[in-house]
Amino acid sequence: MFFLYATLTAFSVGFLITPILISFLKKFKIGDHPGGRKIHTAFVPSMGGISFMVASTVTMAIWGWQFPLPDIRYLLGAILLMFIVGLRDDLVELRASRKLLGQLVAVLLVVVVADVRIKGFHGFLGIGEFNDIVSYMFSGFVLLALTNGFNLIDGLDGLAGTIAAISLSCLGGWFLIQGVESYALISFTFLGGVLAFLAFNWHPAKLFMGDTGSLTLGFTLGTLILGFMGINEGLPQGAFLKFESTFAAGVALMMFPLYDMGRVFIRRISQGKRPMSPDKSHVHHFLMRIGLKHNQVALLLGGLQLGIIVLVFFMKDYSDNLVLPVIVGVSIVLGYRLDKVTVHYIKKKVAMQPRVLEIRPIKSPQKSKVKLDKTEFKDSNVNLN
Repeated sequence: MFFLYATLTAFSVGFLITPILISFLKKFKIGDHPGGRKIHTAFVPSMGGISFMVASTVTMAIWGWQFPLPDIRYLLGAILLMFIVGLRDDLVELRASRKLLGQLVAVLLVVVVADVRIKGFHGFLGIGEFNDIVSYMFSGFVLLALTNGFNLIDGLDGLAGTIAAISLSCLGGWFLIQGVESYALISFTFLGGVLAFLAFNWHPAKLFMGDTGSLTLGFTLGTLILGFMGINEGLPQGAFLKFESTFAAGVALMMFPLYDMGRVFIRRISQGKRPMSPDKSHVHHFLMRIGLKHNQVALLLGGLQLGIIVLVFFMKDYSDNLVLPVIVGVSIVLGYRLDKVTVHYIKKKVAMQPRVLEIRPIKSPQKSKVKLDKTEFKDSNVNLN
């Protein structure tokens, strides 16, 4: 009940302050205008991450006092730093180098200072324990990839929040079962805040997450996943809900953001573009092209994300050597199928449209003049004088 109360507290705070935040952002015109790659048609306030960050902070202050602060203080400090990086980028766009520098400092707090890291593959691909340098570098790379991969999927009403809510629920439940209550509290407080945010971000969205939210949420999820992997490996053999496929389980919790990032980067590089150059080649863009609505895309991709997690759960007694290729293979097959369906739909749609050469102008009668009655055009902008 303690964690239920914490979740409800975060939800209540977020639900109460979000309308105030929306009014404030509208007043000062802080948000996204339509045009370019934007798929919305009207001005929508951004920086919605403020709402669930405030909700989580207030909830932690109320319910987190009973846990030893050294257990999570560096994690909370790193999350706050990533929030500031996102906030600064939303207010005044940061150069890529400065943005990356801020992210690296937050990553160092987690990986080096808090010592939350991947210490080895434990037999996967024949690799055992890493030395400290390799462990720090690989863990930092993974955390950056998870953070920015999540940031890239925030392009559709309700999508990023839905994926986050699914992963936070799974992580919070697992941490609670294993008795890691401080990590469980972080998971459930952010879950409550995200659910409150989703009430205003669901299509049609009244508020966007912005980098303030997507970087913070992606980094929080990445940190909790690294913590999950380390704790899971430390469990004794045969422990309840111990995953033999530690690495695959961590990947499954962020399968869709990682797949989408890899897919987009490969497409851009193959077309001679930079990996980070913006376009409309994300999975959610493809689904929108075949006629699905925002909420349908969010539910579909959320369901697929949950399906991958459930698949790993049923294969938890198998090693990464089997489970990781299975979930990666399933994701690639589903993605390939999506591309085929989209291309077929677009070709069919184009084929049904009249060809340009088939559209012939209507010839006006020769040697005759058509008289126009000016009264028929009194409400138009046509000047007949």
